[in-house]
Parts: sequence; structure tokens; C-alpha cells
Amino acid sequence: MVRKLAGDVPHTTIYCAPGNPGTGQHGINVPIPAGDVSALVRFAAAESIALTVVGPEQPLAAGIADAFTASGLPIFGPCASAARIESSKAFSKQLMQECGVATAAFQVFDDPGAARAFAADMDAPLVVKASGLAGGKGAVVCADHREADEAIVDLMEHATLGDAGAEVVIEEFMTGEELSVFFITDGSEAAALAPARDHKRRMAGDLGPNTGGMGAYSPVLGADRELVELIRREIAEPVLAGLADRGAPYRGFLYAGVMLTPEGPKVVEFNCRLGDPEAQVVLPLMEDELFEPLLAVGRGGGLGGWQPEPPSRAALTTVVVQGAYPGPVSAGLPIEMPADLESSQLHVYHAGTALENGQLVTAGGRVFGITGIADDLVTAAERSRSGAARVQFEQVDWRPDIGHSEIR
Repeated sequence: MVRKLAGDVPHTTIYCAPGNPGTGQHGINVPIPAGDVSALVRFAAAESIALTVVGPEQPLAAGIADAFTASGLPIFGPCASAARIESSKAFSKQLMQECGVATAAFQVFDDPGAARAFAADMDAPLVVKASGLAGGKGAVVCADHREADEAIVDLMEHATLGDAGAEVVIEEFMTGEELSVFFITDGSEAAALAPARDHKRRMAGDLGPNTGGMGAYSPVLGADRELVELIRREIAEPVLAGLADRGAPYRGFLYAGVMLTPEGPKVVEFNCRLGDPEAQVVLPLMEDELFEPLLAVGRGGGLGGWQPEPPSRAALTTVVVQGAYPGPVSAGLPIEMPADLESSQLHVYHAGTALENGQLVTAGGRVFGITGIADDLVTAAERSRSGAARVQFEQVDWRPDIGHSEIR
């Protein structure tokens, strides 16, 4: 996001809190934690910040947009009551049900015994989800009832995800291909960005545990204007209307994770933000300015019919991780990366990195997103994979098959 906005408004100073070595190449990092709402309000007021754009979900759920609005500071991001569309999967599912938006059949539980009994009567496979924020790791696809029982015990009794698993959603397993669609919305209008598809499974061939994302690509075969318009009309607009009716107008990025089932698109989940790694393919392909619509909405205005042009190129991101991810990983491992790796055709996005005495080191499980950009997806994939192969640190790993369903 910092890179895209810096390209849109090159003579404007962009601050990123707290930032990382990657954002520091395009803006000025500010050592304020993303969750320190009061400190961020003070900083924005003192620096007369023209617009604050919120990246992660936690400060949105904590009410950063409400605090900025109360202080008269422009901000792009939904209020806390609207951000519940991600911070509470139970709320999100019930909202969809009431608004007539297609999604998997479900039940919500706060009692582990009742949850286990319900799951035992369902057809397998089935899905167990932590209702709260879980960093993209709260959904467990269970092949049989034993796995479902274990997932419920882990989430609700062992609290493996903390308070996020105190309430769970148990839902039917949907078959089909997933699609990620981002909208910029002013509370009533919704402008769709390019659709993308990510790979959440850790290992090649879409095997292994779910992660926060191992790679993504755009465009997606079959995800044409007609399909995106259908998703906008039958999913985004009814949910926006439902939130507005509840006194929680939604102004910000709205992510719809959709399953393309034989019965049509059904919602897997909503996020109240841009998500990685999809943003790392969607934003580099965006030919329109991102800054102007965000500024209009952040100042309390509307989109006024604004719609971005469909992209003319392709992008594919390979996520470079530590080998043990999504398990425990090491911080402080030295990273070797060629100085000439970054180019107009290859973007290097920092995720889990830090600087220690001038040395770039690991600071998380997902370390980089390496985005190749080209006129076609095959060439974009080649550039991305070649770039990933040039990054070195202890136990470096990445999936070599991102986009395999479309690149054979």
C-alpha cells in the first residue's frame, strides 16, 4: 500500500507506523505500534496528516476509525461496529443470513459440548472456525469427525488461539474454486478492484496446513467483469445496506472471499481490509490512482461513481517463508538478497523482516512477497519464482507452484 500510494503522489510525505525495512524505502517509518490508537491520533494531529489509511484488522476492530473521526482527522477504514464483519465470524455469518447473501450453512456455539455434538451429526468434511481474529489461521478444514472434535477441543478448551476461539462457527464444506474480490466502498457504493486468487496451503499441490497465504495471482481465469459485477450486486451491496441499517455504515476496503460453487458464488469470509498476499498482486496491476478515492472517502465524501479500469497485465506473488512456518520460527536470521533484485517487473514486499546493526534479518514466518509483473501470467510466474530463488537465509522455503491451476 505504501509503495502504491508513493507512486500516486510522489511529492507527498508518507509515514508508516510501525513500518519495516520495505516501507522505509518508500516512506518514513514511525515507531508507533499499529494498535496504539491514542498515540496514532496524537501523531496525526501534530503532523496535520491529510489522510490516514489503515492496513491491519486489529486497530480497526479496536476502533481506530472511530477515534480519528471523533478527533476530526480524515481516515480510510471502517468503524469498529462495521469491522465486526471480520472481528466476529458469528456476526458476519448472521448478517449474511439476514441479508440473503449466499454462504455455507452454519451454526454458532460458545459451548464446546454442544459444538462437538452438532459437528458429530454433520456430513464430513466440515469446517470449524474461530469466531474472533486469528491472523488468518482460524479456519480448520476437517476431513472427518475426529478432526472436527480435535479442532473444537483445541479452540474452545485448550484456547490455542486465545479468546478468538471462545466462540466457534461450524459450517458445511463448500466445493469449488476460491476467489478474492476487494471493494473500495463509501458505505453505499462499492468499486471493485481486480479479482485475485491465493494459495493458503503450506505445501506444493495445495497440501499441508492452512497459512496466512503462500502466494497469489491475478487475473483469474473466468473471473470476468460479469462475475465481479454479480458479486458486487448480490454480495457486497446487500451487506453494505445491512450494515447501514444497523447504524454501522461501512467505509473502507471490503474483502470478499468467495467460493465459486456449482450453485453460484458463496461467501467464505469477509475481511475489513486489504489482505496479503492478494494485495501484492492487485495493487501493482492497478493503473488508476488509489489515493484520490481513498482521500474522498476518508474525508467523509463518496466515490461519486468512480470505478477503476480493469488491469491490462498480470502479476503473481511467491511468498518466501521460514521452513517451519506456520509453526514456530526464528528471529534474527541474516538475509542475503541481491541489490538488483527489485525492478519495475519484480516487486519485493517485506513481511517478516527487520534491520539489526544494518543487517537485514528475519522477524516472522512469512518473510517476503516476491511479485512478478508481466503481460501474461506465465511470464509473471517465471519472474516471481526466479526472484524468490535469489533470496537466501537459513531454512528459506517457498512454494514453486503458485498459480498451478492456470499454469500447466
